[in-house]
Amino acid sequence: MVYVLVYIPTTPKKPNSALRKVCRVRLTNGFEVTSYIGGEGHNLQEHSVILIRGGRVKDLPGVRYHTVRGALDCSGVKDRKQSRSKYGVKRPKA
Repeated sequence: MVYVLVYIPTTPKKPNSALRKVCRVRLTNGFEVTSYIGGEGHNLQEHSVILIRGGRVKDLPGVRYHTVRGALDCSGVKDRKQSRSKYGVKRPKA
């Protein structure tokens, strides 16, 4: 369980180009780390409580954690149909 300090869109290393969604978080042990927010769109704000997991982002230096979508204050990805388990989306009603 960690607390979001600030949301920072970041640019990746060469040759890639984009604004990657990244947030600076404070862990319960006092460490401050950077966590990547996967998927399209998010609802995170300052002081949101999120869950993070390990796993670096290859083209973002210093980003070694991923935000777990669909846990605590971080919502799942809206209208996601494939790879739902990675983005915190329940199975749609048939």
